Amino acid sequence: MKFTQMSRRVLVMAASGVTATVVLTACGGVKTTSSGGEGAYPTGNIEMSVGASPGGSTDLITRAIAQGLSKELGVSVPVVNKPGANGALNAKELQSAKADGYKIAVQNASLFTITPLAVSANEAVKLDDFDLIGGISQDDYVLIAPVASGYKTIADLKKTGKNIKYGTTGVGTGAQLASALTFKQAGIESTDVPFDGGAPALTALLGSQVDVATIQVGDSIEQIKARKVVPLAVFSADRIKFLPDVPTAKEQGYDVVVSQYRFLTAPKGTPDDVKTKIGDAAKKTFATDTYKKFNDAHCLTPIEVTPDEVKKILDEYATKYKAQLDQYGISLAAKK
Repeated sequence: MKFTQMSRRVLVMAASGVTATVVLTACGGVKTTSSGGEGAYPTGNIEMSVGASPGGSTDLITRAIAQGLSKELGVSVPVVNKPGANGALNAKELQSAKADGYKIAVQNASLFTITPLAVSANEAVKLDDFDLIGGISQDDYVLIAPVASGYKTIADLKKTGKNIKYGTTGVGTGAQLASALTFKQAGIESTDVPFDGGAPALTALLGSQVDVATIQVGDSIEQIKARKVVPLAVFSADRIKFLPDVPTAKEQGYDVVVSQYRFLTAPKGTPDDVKTKIGDAAKKTFATDTYKKFNDAHCLTPIEVTPDEVKKILDEYATKYKAQLDQYGISLAAKK
């Protein structure tokens, strides 16, 4: 039986079953102690939590890294899904965890650069409340429509003269920001319909509940290849190798460059030697052919940079996004 990428994501979700925890099976000398003990780090399991449901990009990236860390560090690395509030619930739990290296997480740039523009100051999660271990990869967004719609470009949407209902991956996400900026700049009357992730947004699009949707390329590539949906624009700075024939929003005259970037984090105050061990193990994982093939299979662009470079990237994103929202008078806050 041939499995598509979407099928693989469904299998991951099914494999999670009733519990959202996936534990890598101990083998070849891998330690499976439930918590750290005496001796050089690590002496027990390292839990990796995910602020999203099983099967999405962040979940799949976390699982791929967990397998590599387990191999390199010689301990079991369980993955625990804790979805909610675009990753904020998981982030706040990690923030209060013991800073000993036994709880770490892959986090999304949007949680720190876009979500604060859509929620109150009390609800916002701050980057300074975590220790950065290193950068991972970029996931690009694409605006898609059903093939039957006849739409091929952003200009085609404008020509309809109607209110365009657009699906996104949620409030305070890059998908929402990219869509809102595009429709505002294009002068297209539109209505935001947020979903909890790319999969439900894609399902809504295929079910004609929305006219178009902005989701991550990895979540839509199989439907694009199957010619069930058509890509109208990508929101990267340049065309991407996974969809080389699809023009960017900038090429179509709109100053919209938005992507999802992910990086590895630990609770504030985690010892430097522990972070170094985790970071070195991650780098070795990234260098394997298996992980490189994983990136290509899921349309991910590696940006495996230092913690200082991660912070610089996020600071630039936050400044740019806020300025654009202010410029165009856009609010990302959930409608009440």
